[in-house]
Amino acid sequence: MNSTHKYYMSEAIKAAVKGLKNNDGGPFGCIIVKDGNIVGLGNNKVTSTNDPTAHAEVIAIRDACKNLGTFQLDGCTVYTSCEPCPMCLGAIYWARPEKVFYGSNKIDAAAVGFDDEFIYQEIELPYKERNIPFEQVSRAEALQLFEQWSNTEDAKQY
Repeated sequence: MNSTHKYYMSEAIKAAVKGLKNNDGGPFGCIIVKDGNIVGLGNNKVTSTNDPTAHAEVIAIRDACKNLGTFQLDGCTVYTSCEPCPMCLGAIYWARPEKVFYGSNKIDAAAVGFDDEFIYQEIELPYKERNIPFEQVSRAEALQLFEQWSNTEDAKQY
């Protein structure tokens, strides 16, 4: 791996260390780079903000999108101190960066109490067998939203 990637990963790790020192949340940091510049920065802030979605990657994606004035990260690279959890993985795919580099992996994270395996298992279960049951209600009414969206001439596709 070249020194540029190691440098950017060190910046993601610095973000995690800063968050730990501030007691923001878990030991995770993330940066987003475009054209050699850091355009997004985040560290885990779940416990300090009482927001279960305040993972480093989500915060960095929000920061980068705000700074770039876009909802997609075309031409960007994500550097995250740990392999992304299922939620962050989904956010990364929606943001569409070019590549992701990660430091520690999900096995390393599980070893210190950040185990996401149960989520991967839940996804495979039928809705009614999940620990949090899912049940469909008012589908016909909800489908009207898609019809409205489809008929909106200036709807911005993503």
